[in-house]
Amino acid sequence: MEQSFIDNYKRSLAKYLPAAAVDSVFNYLAQHSVHLHITRERYSKLGDYRWPRQGHPFHEISVNGNLNPYHFLLVLLHEMAHLDTWLQYKNSIQPHGHEWQANYARLINLYLPLFPTDVSVLLQRYTARIPLSRTIEKQIDAQLRHYNPDYTPSQDITLNDLTPGTRFHIASRPDHHFQALEKRRTRWICLNLADGKKYLVSGTVVVVTE
Repeated sequence: MEQSFIDNYKRSLAKYLPAAAVDSVFNYLAQHSVHLHITRERYSKLGDYRWPRQGHPFHEISVNGNLNPYHFLLVLLHEMAHLDTWLQYKNSIQPHGHEWQANYARLINLYLPLFPTDVSVLLQRYTARIPLSRTIEKQIDAQLRHYNPDYTPSQDITLNDLTPGTRFHIASRPDHHFQALEKRRTRWICLNLADGKKYLVSGTVVVVTE
């Protein structure tokens, strides 16, 4: 791998990650031959992992590019934990079972010093025991929003805070009007009031009720 390529890759990572995380993240991606895709904002998910398969011989991780550096790092660690778990167990376990949770907690603790104190305190509580706490996870998501460049207190309301039947629009897309129908694990089935179609929307997306 040429040094110029390495330098350019690290400069690209530095646009999305805390500066202190760039070298170790690069080393991980290089070690496992990961293709990292920085995507536009997706309302259904913040990131994903795909294992090597026919026609796609590399590990692939995608992360939404609109996240602040600390949120981007945490989502990346989530997907790296999927990769580590796949290497250990392939597809023989549940995607977010105890094995994945243990790997995720391990990676979070490795990178813990790189997060702001208010976030790292929550992360320490989050990783203290398995199974991981969904309640603390929601608190972490809320605290991470404080580091968005355009953060305002009104952004503390997410889809997860609503009850079924509530009408809302996504804060970053005020022209998209929905009705929350049913929660499915980390996402909600929502009715698009303009076209009558149903969509899966991440429960962590910031919303404005109507």
